[in-house]
Amino acid sequence: MLRRARKTPDWRQTQGLNLATDTASLVLGIETTCDETAAAVVERRSDGSGRILSNIVHSQIEDHAPFGGVVPEIAARAHVDLLDGIVARAMQQAAVNFKNLSGVAAAAGPGLIGGVIVGLTTAKAIALVHNTPLIAVNHLEAHALTPRLTDALAFPYCLFLASGGHTQIVAVLGVGNYVRLGTTVDDAMGEAFDKVAKMLGLPYPGGPQVERAAASGDAERFAFPRPMLGRPDANFSLSGLKTAVRNEASRLSPLEPQDINDLCAGFQAAALESTADRLHVGLRIFRERFGAPHALVAAGGVAANQAIRGALQQVATAAGTQFMIPPPALCTDNGAMIAWAGAERLALGLVDSLEFAPRARWLLDANVTTPAKFANTRAGF
Repeated sequence: MLRRARKTPDWRQTQGLNLATDTASLVLGIETTCDETAAAVVERRSDGSGRILSNIVHSQIEDHAPFGGVVPEIAARAHVDLLDGIVARAMQQAAVNFKNLSGVAAAAGPGLIGGVIVGLTTAKAIALVHNTPLIAVNHLEAHALTPRLTDALAFPYCLFLASGGHTQIVAVLGVGNYVRLGTTVDDAMGEAFDKVAKMLGLPYPGGPQVERAAASGDAERFAFPRPMLGRPDANFSLSGLKTAVRNEASRLSPLEPQDINDLCAGFQAAALESTADRLHVGLRIFRERFGAPHALVAAGGVAANQAIRGALQQVATAAGTQFMIPPPALCTDNGAMIAWAGAERLALGLVDSLEFAPRARWLLDANVTTPAKFANTRAGF
């Protein structure tokens, strides 16, 4: 089912705030694409600025930790059990009734399809019962638009999106107007961190554990590769680096605690150097095609890594642009980002039919003119 929406304005006409800024709106947002069950209420004021009235997030980490990763069926069942209560808490904390809502937004993909179905179905029910517009939000678009909620950032800007399922450099030109400049050709960054943690026997979730171990390690002990370094495109690759870590771990087995720390430090340093190089290229491509960005923005769970934040700040400084990152609670999956994306789309009249189908895969950029040569379906999440 195609969106029933008018054409999104060109980004040059929508720098700064959206054109439709004369009406305030109140939007409920629902997020269930992975292992966070979340709901939030966000206000978009008539001047285009935003305010979070509530943001309730329930993490399922404890449910999935025994399995070393997210189990889709367990996640979906938890969403079914938890979502109604979390929506009620979000509405109560925001002190609003359903009749006060201007719209209800749900992450309709990409993600684990069982969870996506739960969230979108709940949003449809609310929209139907209360005769409220439905906005089916692309989860990646919600990450992309978050800095407009937190910092009223003007278009265009450059987004580095890094999480367990996504690693992309995206030119954010306007609401609904995105161009992917670079992507992973194999593993997403968060996925690579989690897999390295698992192979080294670190507990789930692995990303924070790798960062913690790396702080006590020697990053120069191992000569790990720097994937894609110096290439003219802005794509990423982490599979070979991950394999190099596995080979060293196998050679040293059984591993001593310091071995683990050094392996984590070496892996993280290599990933950071490669990421910085890829972002330098991505920003150059951005300037060539769209002019100077207003900021380099980081989003996604990987952006919570302090070492990665430091590396991105250095990239932005070298490029002569500001570095911007939402608060940690808004980097990881949450309902506020879904509500805000819904409010931004609603301001432009972009609403959806109750027949809108959930999507396990959903490209953020509908008009990629130069797709990555080696990109697989994972990169298109």
